[in-house]
Amino acid sequence: MSARLGGVVLMATEVLFIEYSKCSTCKKAKKWLDDHGVSYIDRHIVEDNPQAAEIADWQERSGLPVRRFFNTSGMKYRELGVKAKLDAGMSDEDARALLATDGMLVKRPIVVAGDTVLVGFREAAWEAALL
Repeated sequence: MSARLGGVVLMATEVLFIEYSKCSTCKKAKKWLDDHGVSYIDRHIVEDNPQAAEIADWQERSGLPVRRFFNTSGMKYRELGVKAKLDAGMSDEDARALLATDGMLVKRPIVVAGDTVLVGFREAAWEAALL
């Protein structure tokens, strides 16, 4: 079984690591994966921005609200007034479409491993899901 994610065909047992290489949290997460022997396919969030359909799939598999996929500390998030739009009732479909316009809007890192989708780096959650 495989899934097509952006320009990558991902086998069911593979781990997709979506990151922004200049992000300190992504660097910590990548080091954690390397230190724990978790092999992964690396995907740059700006060069290969997640598409709305991917985000919808990840949201469903993660069980998280779409709001959790936004990089709330990013300049782009503030510039576009995304919080106000979400608070005003922006639909999930519109939110996913907005996320798909710019990788810098998307919270990172994201790990996709089978039915598991982890957004952000929380060591305990990663350990439970990936080891």
